[in-house]
Amino acid sequence: MTTNRLPPLQALRAFEAVARLGGVVLAAEELAVTHSAISHQLKGLEEFLGAALLRREGRRLVLTEDGRVYASQIRRSLSDVAQATQAMLSKPRENELLLTVLPSFGVSWLVPRLPRLRKALAGFALHVRASLEVVDLRLERVDAAIRLGSGFWPELQCEQLMEDSYVVVAAPHFRGGRLPRTPREILAAPRVHDSDSWNQWLTEAGLAPRRLDGPRFNDSNLMLEAVRLGQALCLTRRSLVHKDLCEGRLVRLSPIEPPYPDAYWLVWPLRLEAAPKIEKLRNWLRKEIAAYLAEAETDAASRSH
Repeated sequence: MTTNRLPPLQALRAFEAVARLGGVVLAAEELAVTHSAISHQLKGLEEFLGAALLRREGRRLVLTEDGRVYASQIRRSLSDVAQATQAMLSKPRENELLLTVLPSFGVSWLVPRLPRLRKALAGFALHVRASLEVVDLRLERVDAAIRLGSGFWPELQCEQLMEDSYVVVAAPHFRGGRLPRTPREILAAPRVHDSDSWNQWLTEAGLAPRRLDGPRFNDSNLMLEAVRLGQALCLTRRSLVHKDLCEGRLVRLSPIEPPYPDAYWLVWPLRLEAAPKIEKLRNWLRKEIAAYLAEAETDAASRSH
C-alpha cells in the first residue's frame, strides 16, 4: 500500500476519540484541541473516504454502520502503532545507563556514592530515575532497577544485593535530649510513619502488635526529615539512616533490630544480559555494598560495647 492513500493521522485520532467517547467535546478535551478542529478533521476524513462515518440524532453524534466498522479497525491499527513506537523507544542505547531506584534509597544510599558510580561507569551517560512505581523493564527504555522485594520478577534477570533491618531512630535533640530508651517509652513518644509496619519490631520487643498513631507519609524521605528536625521518632530501614547515624544527625534508640522482610535486588531485562554497562554496574554495587556492610557491622559492634 502506498502512503498517498492514507488519511492524515490527526484525522484518524480525532475520529477514533469521537467514536470511543461519544462526542466532539470529550474528544477535543482528550486531544487538547478545539471543538472546531475535531469537526474539521471529521469532515476531511469523510471527504477522503467518500463515506459518512457519523450522523446526527438530535444533539448526539451516532456512528453509521460504516463508521462502526472503520472505528474498530482504526482502533486496532492505532494500538499497533503505539506498541511499535513503544518498542522503538524501549531499544537500549549503548552509550547510556538508565537506572530506576526508590526515592528513599536514592537519596540516602545512592547519591552519597554517586561520584564513585560515575567513575565506575566512565564512558556511559548515567540517568537516575526515582520513582515509587514499579517500572516494566520489558517495555520501557530502562536498563536496570534497584528494588525491594522477594526476588521474583518473571522474565527479568535478578541479583540480590543485600538484606536490611528495622531500627528506631530520633534526632539527638528530640524532646530536649530526653530520649526514650525502653520499648514502652518509645511507644509513648511522638512518632511518624511511612508504609512500614511496627508489628515485627513490637513482637521482638515482647509487645502485642498494634496500629500506632502519628502522621503517615508515602515517602520515607519526608518522614526522615521530620525526624531529623526533632519532631518525632520513627521506625525505618537501617540502610536509609546509616549515614545519619555515623555522622550523629540521628541516634538509635533501641538495640532491638529485627530483619526487614524484603531484600534489595538489582533487576535488569533479558535483552541486556551480557551488556558491559550492566556488568560495570553489578561490579560497582558488589564492591560498595561489601564496604557498606562492613562499616555497618563495625558500627553495630562498637555500639554493643
